[in-house]
Amino acid sequence: MPRVVHFEIPAADPERAAKFYEDAFGWKIKKWKGQMDYWLVVTGDRSEPGIDGGIMKRGDVKSVTNTIDVPSVDDFIDRIEAAGGAVIAPKMPVPGVGWFAYCADTEGNLFGIMENDANAK
Repeated sequence: MPRVVHFEIPAADPERAAKFYEDAFGWKIKKWKGQMDYWLVVTGDRSEPGIDGGIMKRGDVKSVTNTIDVPSVDDFIDRIEAAGGAVIAPKMPVPGVGWFAYCADTEGNLFGIMENDANAK
């Protein structure tokens, strides 16, 4: 069953937001070495319940977004649309990580879907 595996926090100033979450919660945050400005957030020990996430520059995304792990982005896009949802940003590669798309539910809430694939380019 697909589960929420990641969150994203949009910020006008990602470095300021990173400092806030480090100071307030002790989270470990470091800038990703990928192709976009993105800060990886580790919220705790992997042996404890919880998920990790990221901080990104605020653009079109204005609210915290959860990402759901799915076995196939293509299949779940079809399922989301059949259930009344919408694709907001089409399937795109996250090089070396997998395939990703932003979607919205029937209430307009944004969420991501992610298919792990180290060969994504």
